[in-house]
Amino acid sequence: MSTITHPQPRYRGLFPVVPTPFTEAGELDLASQRRCVDFMIDAGSEGLAILANFSEQFLLSDDERQVLTRTILEHVAGRVPVIVTTTHFSTKVCAERSRQAQELGAAMVMVMPPYHGATFRVPEPQIHEFYARVSDAIDIPIMIQDAPAAGTPLAAAFLARMAQEIEQVAYFKIETAGAAAKLRELIRLGGAAIEGPWDGEEAITLLPDLDAGATGAMTGGGYPDGIRPMLDAYRAGRREEAIALYERWLPLINIENRQCGLLAAKSLMKEGGVIACEAPRHPLPAINPYSRSLLIETARRLDALVLRWGG
Repeated sequence: MSTITHPQPRYRGLFPVVPTPFTEAGELDLASQRRCVDFMIDAGSEGLAILANFSEQFLLSDDERQVLTRTILEHVAGRVPVIVTTTHFSTKVCAERSRQAQELGAAMVMVMPPYHGATFRVPEPQIHEFYARVSDAIDIPIMIQDAPAAGTPLAAAFLARMAQEIEQVAYFKIETAGAAAKLRELIRLGGAAIEGPWDGEEAITLLPDLDAGATGAMTGGGYPDGIRPMLDAYRAGRREEAIALYERWLPLINIENRQCGLLAAKSLMKEGGVIACEAPRHPLPAINPYSRSLLIETARRLDALVLRWGG
Protein backbone atom coordinates (compact mmCIF):
# COMPACT_ATOMS: atom_id res chain seq x y z
CA MET A 1 0.00 0.00 0.00
CA SER A 2 3.02 2.31 0.21
CA THR A 3 3.56 5.14 -2.23
CA ILE A 4 6.85 4.98 -4.13
CA THR A 5 9.27 7.63 -2.87
CA HIS A 6 12.89 8.62 -3.31
CA PRO A 7 14.85 5.45 -4.18
CA GLN A 8 17.86 6.03 -1.90
CA PRO A 9 17.25 8.37 1.02
CA ARG A 10 20.35 9.14 3.06
CA TYR A 11 18.38 8.82 6.27
CA ARG A 12 15.33 6.77 7.14
CA GLY A 13 13.77 4.96 10.07
CA LEU A 14 13.33 5.96 13.71
CA PHE A 15 14.86 9.28 14.87
CA PRO A 16 13.22 10.05 18.25
CA VAL A 17 13.51 13.43 19.95
CA VAL A 18 16.02 13.57 22.80
CA PRO A 19 14.60 15.29 25.91
CA THR A 20 16.69 17.80 27.86
CA PRO A 21 17.12 16.79 31.52
CA PHE A 22 17.45 19.57 34.06
CA THR A 23 18.37 19.53 37.73
CA GLU A 24 15.77 20.45 40.34
CA ALA A 25 17.25 23.95 40.21
CA GLY A 26 16.67 24.14 36.47
CA GLU A 27 20.29 23.74 35.32
CA LEU A 28 21.44 21.45 32.52
CA ASP A 29 22.22 17.92 33.76
CA LEU A 30 24.82 16.71 31.28
CA ALA A 31 25.43 13.39 33.04
CA SER A 32 21.73 12.52 32.71
CA GLN A 33 21.83 13.84 29.14
CA ARG A 34 24.53 11.36 28.20
CA ARG A 35 22.69 8.46 29.84
CA CYS A 36 19.51 9.49 28.02
CA VAL A 37 21.35 9.30 24.69
CA ASP A 38 22.86 5.91 25.54
CA PHE A 39 19.45 4.53 26.47
CA MET A 40 17.83 5.80 23.27
CA ILE A 41 20.53 4.23 21.11
CA ASP A 42 20.41 0.94 23.07
CA ALA A 43 16.60 0.91 22.66
CA GLY A 44 16.84 0.83 18.87
CA SER A 45 16.94 4.43 17.65
CA GLU A 46 18.37 4.64 14.14
CA GLY A 47 19.17 8.30 14.69
CA LEU A 48 18.39 11.09 17.15
CA ALA A 49 16.85 14.56 16.99
CA ILE A 50 17.98 17.21 19.46
CA LEU A 51 16.88 20.72 20.46
CA ALA A 52 13.35 20.08 19.16
CA ASN A 53 10.18 21.34 20.81
CA PHE A 54 9.99 18.09 22.79
CA SER A 55 13.53 18.96 23.97
CA GLU A 56 12.14 22.17 25.50
CA GLN A 57 14.30 24.10 23.01
CA PHE A 58 12.24 27.25 23.58
CA LEU A 59 13.49 27.31 27.19
CA LEU A 60 17.20 27.18 26.32
CA SER A 61 19.69 30.00 25.96
CA ASP A 62 21.91 30.18 22.88
CA ASP A 63 24.94 29.20 24.99
CA GLU A 64 23.06 26.17 26.34
CA ARG A 65 22.12 25.12 22.82
CA GLN A 66 25.80 25.10 21.88
CA VAL A 67 26.73 23.15 25.01
CA LEU A 68 24.05 20.55 24.36
CA THR A 69 24.86 20.20 20.67
CA ARG A 70 28.56 19.71 21.36
CA THR A 71 28.00 17.42 24.35
CA ILE A 72 25.51 15.16 22.60
CA LEU A 73 27.36 14.92 19.28
CA GLU A 74 30.64 14.18 21.04
CA HIS A 75 28.97 11.52 23.19
CA VAL A 76 27.13 9.92 20.27
CA ALA A 77 30.52 9.78 18.53
CA GLY A 78 29.07 8.69 15.21
CA ARG A 79 27.05 5.75 16.55
CA VAL A 80 23.93 7.16 14.88
CA PRO A 81 23.23 10.29 12.80
CA VAL A 82 21.90 13.30 14.71
CA ILE A 83 19.41 15.90 13.48
CA VAL A 84 19.84 19.31 15.15
CA THR A 85 16.90 21.71 15.31
CA THR A 86 18.03 25.23 14.39
CA THR A 87 14.67 27.03 14.15
CA HIS A 88 14.68 30.81 14.59
CA PHE A 89 12.60 33.65 13.17
CA SER A 90 15.71 35.40 11.86
CA THR A 91 17.13 34.06 8.61
CA LYS A 92 20.61 35.16 9.68
CA VAL A 93 20.43 33.50 13.08
CA CYS A 94 18.95 30.29 11.66
CA ALA A 95 21.66 30.11 9.00
CA GLU A 96 24.37 30.66 11.61
CA ARG A 97 22.87 28.04 13.93
CA SER A 98 22.68 25.61 11.02
CA ARG A 99 26.28 26.22 9.99
CA GLN A 100 27.45 25.69 13.57
CA ALA A 101 25.43 22.47 13.83
CA GLN A 102 27.06 21.18 10.65
CA GLU A 103 30.52 22.07 11.95
CA LEU A 104 29.83 20.13 15.15
CA GLY A 105 28.80 17.03 13.19
CA ALA A 106 25.04 17.26 12.60
CA ALA A 107 23.74 14.97 9.87
CA MET A 108 20.79 17.26 9.14
CA VAL A 109 19.09 20.36 10.49
CA MET A 110 15.37 20.64 11.21
CA VAL A 111 13.79 24.06 10.76
CA MET A 112 10.27 25.36 11.27
CA PRO A 113 9.10 28.24 9.06
CA PRO A 114 9.69 31.70 10.57
CA TYR A 115 7.13 32.58 13.24
CA HIS A 116 6.93 34.30 16.60
CA GLY A 117 4.09 34.14 19.08
CA ALA A 118 0.51 33.91 17.89
CA THR A 119 0.54 36.46 15.10
CA PHE A 120 4.02 37.21 13.68
CA ARG A 121 4.26 35.39 10.34
CA VAL A 122 5.75 36.01 6.91
CA PRO A 123 4.30 35.20 3.45
CA GLU A 124 5.44 32.45 1.09
CA PRO A 125 8.07 34.46 -0.85
CA GLN A 126 9.90 35.25 2.40
CA ILE A 127 9.59 31.66 3.62
CA HIS A 128 11.07 30.43 0.33
CA GLU A 129 13.97 32.89 0.60
CA PHE A 130 14.45 31.99 4.28
CA TYR A 131 15.01 28.32 3.47
CA ALA A 132 17.09 29.18 0.37
CA ARG A 133 19.49 31.28 2.45
CA VAL A 134 19.77 28.61 5.12
CA SER A 135 20.47 26.08 2.35
CA ASP A 136 23.21 28.30 0.95
CA ALA A 137 24.92 28.31 4.35
CA ILE A 138 25.26 24.52 4.71
CA ASP A 139 26.06 21.28 2.89
CA ILE A 140 23.73 18.96 4.82
CA PRO A 141 20.00 18.32 4.32
CA ILE A 142 17.27 20.53 5.72
CA MET A 143 14.14 18.96 7.18
CA ILE A 144 11.18 21.34 7.07
CA GLN A 145 9.09 20.85 10.21
CA ASP A 146 5.46 21.35 9.22
CA ALA A 147 3.85 21.66 12.64
CA PRO A 148 0.79 23.49 13.98
CA ALA A 149 2.98 25.33 16.52
CA ALA A 150 4.23 27.63 13.75
CA GLY A 151 0.70 28.63 12.80
CA THR A 152 1.99 28.92 9.23
CA PRO A 153 0.08 27.04 6.51
CA LEU A 154 2.52 25.22 4.24
CA ALA A 155 0.65 23.78 1.27
CA ALA A 156 1.95 20.53 -0.20
CA ALA A 157 2.50 22.30 -3.52
CA PHE A 158 4.64 24.95 -1.84
CA LEU A 159 6.68 22.35 0.06
CA ALA A 160 7.20 20.36 -3.14
CA ARG A 161 8.33 23.48 -4.99
CA MET A 162 10.88 24.29 -2.30
CA ALA A 163 12.22 20.73 -2.51
CA GLN A 164 12.65 21.12 -6.25
CA GLU A 165 14.15 24.61 -6.14
CA ILE A 166 16.26 24.72 -2.94
CA GLU A 167 19.32 22.49 -2.87
CA GLN A 168 19.33 21.21 0.69
CA VAL A 169 15.56 21.06 1.27
CA ALA A 170 14.86 17.34 1.01
CA TYR A 171 13.16 16.12 4.20
CA PHE A 172 9.75 16.94 5.62
CA LYS A 173 8.29 16.17 9.03
CA ILE A 174 4.53 16.42 8.63
CA GLU A 175 2.65 16.94 11.90
CA THR A 176 -0.45 18.75 10.69
CA ALA A 177 -3.98 17.33 10.72
CA GLY A 178 -4.56 14.93 7.84
CA ALA A 179 -0.84 14.11 7.73
CA ALA A 180 -1.20 10.99 5.58
CA ALA A 181 -3.15 12.81 2.86
CA LYS A 182 -0.60 15.63 2.88
CA LEU A 183 2.29 13.18 2.64
CA ARG A 184 0.69 11.50 -0.39
CA GLU A 185 0.19 14.85 -2.11
CA LEU A 186 3.70 16.01 -1.27
CA ILE A 187 5.21 12.84 -2.74
CA ARG A 188 2.98 13.05 -5.83
CA LEU A 189 3.91 16.66 -6.53
CA GLY A 190 7.58 16.56 -5.53
CA GLY A 191 8.62 13.20 -6.94
CA ALA A 192 12.30 12.36 -6.43
CA ALA A 193 12.94 15.75 -4.79
CA ILE A 194 11.09 14.46 -1.70
CA GLU A 195 13.95 12.42 -0.28
CA GLY A 196 12.49 12.00 3.17
CA PRO A 197 8.74 12.24 3.82
CA TRP A 198 8.53 11.67 7.58
CA ASP A 199 5.91 11.03 10.23
CA GLY A 200 5.92 12.96 13.52
CA GLU A 201 3.70 13.76 16.49
CA GLU A 202 4.61 10.81 18.75
CA ALA A 203 3.62 8.23 16.09
CA ILE A 204 -0.10 8.78 16.70
CA THR A 205 -0.61 8.62 12.89
CA LEU A 206 2.29 6.27 12.13
CA LEU A 207 0.46 3.49 10.25
CA PRO A 208 -1.53 5.76 7.91
CA ASP A 209 1.64 7.78 7.32
CA LEU A 210 3.67 4.68 6.45
CA ASP A 211 0.92 3.63 4.05
CA ALA A 212 1.16 7.11 2.52
CA GLY A 213 4.88 6.67 1.86
CA ALA A 214 6.60 7.97 5.00
CA THR A 215 10.14 6.59 5.26
CA GLY A 216 11.03 8.02 8.67
CA ALA A 217 9.45 8.74 12.02
CA MET A 218 10.38 11.36 14.61
CA THR A 219 8.64 10.34 17.81
CA GLY A 220 9.06 10.93 21.52
CA GLY A 221 12.16 9.40 23.06
CA GLY A 222 10.71 7.22 25.82
CA TYR A 223 10.20 3.88 24.06
CA PRO A 224 12.16 3.39 20.82
CA ASP A 225 12.07 -0.34 21.56
CA GLY A 226 8.31 -0.21 20.98
CA ILE A 227 8.33 1.88 17.79
CA ARG A 228 11.36 0.42 15.99
CA PRO A 229 9.90 -3.09 15.45
CA MET A 230 6.85 -1.53 13.75
CA LEU A 231 9.08 0.25 11.24
CA ASP A 232 11.23 -2.85 10.71
CA ALA A 233 8.20 -5.03 10.05
CA TYR A 234 6.63 -2.51 7.70
CA ARG A 235 9.88 -2.04 5.76
CA ALA A 236 10.18 -5.79 5.36
CA GLY A 237 6.70 -5.99 3.86
CA ARG A 238 5.08 -7.48 6.98
CA ARG A 239 2.29 -4.92 7.24
CA GLU A 240 -0.04 -7.07 9.37
CA GLU A 241 2.73 -7.60 11.91
CA ALA A 242 3.37 -3.85 11.97
CA ILE A 243 -0.33 -3.24 12.58
CA ALA A 244 -0.42 -5.76 15.44
CA LEU A 245 2.59 -4.13 17.08
CA TYR A 246 1.08 -0.69 16.62
CA GLU A 247 -2.20 -1.76 18.19
CA ARG A 248 -0.28 -3.18 21.18
CA TRP A 249 1.67 0.05 21.83
CA LEU A 250 -1.09 2.48 20.85
CA PRO A 251 -2.39 3.01 24.42
CA LEU A 252 1.05 4.30 25.45
CA ILE A 253 1.39 6.40 22.29
CA ASN A 254 -2.03 7.90 23.00
CA ILE A 255 -1.21 8.74 26.61
CA GLU A 256 1.96 10.51 25.50
CA ASN A 257 0.25 12.35 22.65
CA ARG A 258 -2.94 13.36 24.45
CA GLN A 259 -2.13 13.42 28.17
CA CYS A 260 1.55 13.91 28.95
CA GLY A 261 3.13 15.50 25.90
CA LEU A 262 6.79 16.42 26.03
CA LEU A 263 7.05 15.39 29.69
CA ALA A 264 6.26 11.72 28.95
CA ALA A 265 9.79 10.71 27.96
CA LYS A 266 11.36 12.39 30.98
CA SER A 267 8.91 10.77 33.40
CA LEU A 268 9.57 7.35 31.90
CA MET A 269 13.32 7.92 32.02
CA LYS A 270 13.22 9.13 35.63
CA GLU A 271 11.09 6.14 36.66
CA GLY A 272 13.60 3.79 35.06
CA GLY A 273 16.71 5.46 36.48
CA VAL A 274 17.94 6.82 33.15
CA ILE A 275 17.88 10.46 34.29
CA ALA A 276 18.03 11.98 37.75
CA CYS A 277 15.20 14.52 37.49
CA GLU A 278 12.12 14.74 35.30
CA ALA A 279 11.15 18.33 36.07
CA PRO A 280 10.58 20.64 33.15
CA ARG A 281 12.15 24.07 33.18
CA HIS A 282 10.01 26.81 34.69
CA PRO A 283 7.47 28.13 33.76
CA LEU A 284 6.32 24.80 32.30
CA PRO A 285 4.19 23.02 34.93
CA ALA A 286 5.11 19.56 36.17
CA ILE A 287 3.33 16.55 34.74
CA ASN A 288 -0.11 15.81 36.17
CA PRO A 289 0.43 13.04 38.77
CA TYR A 290 -2.59 11.01 37.62
CA SER A 291 -1.48 11.18 33.99
CA ARG A 292 2.02 10.16 35.08
CA SER A 293 0.68 7.19 37.01
CA LEU A 294 -1.29 6.00 33.98
CA LEU A 295 1.78 6.49 31.75
CA ILE A 296 4.00 4.36 33.99
CA GLU A 297 1.33 1.69 34.48
CA THR A 298 0.84 1.37 30.73
CA ALA A 299 4.58 1.29 30.00
CA ARG A 300 5.07 -1.36 32.68
CA ARG A 301 2.35 -3.52 31.15
CA LEU A 302 4.30 -3.37 27.89
CA ASP A 303 7.61 -4.11 29.65
CA ALA A 304 9.14 -1.00 28.07
CA LEU A 305 12.92 -1.07 28.21
CA VAL A 306 13.09 2.41 29.71
CA LEU A 307 11.73 1.13 33.04
CA ARG A 308 14.53 -1.40 33.49
CA TRP A 309 17.47 0.04 31.50
CA GLY A 310 18.81 2.11 34.41
CA GLY A 311 18.73 -0.81 36.82
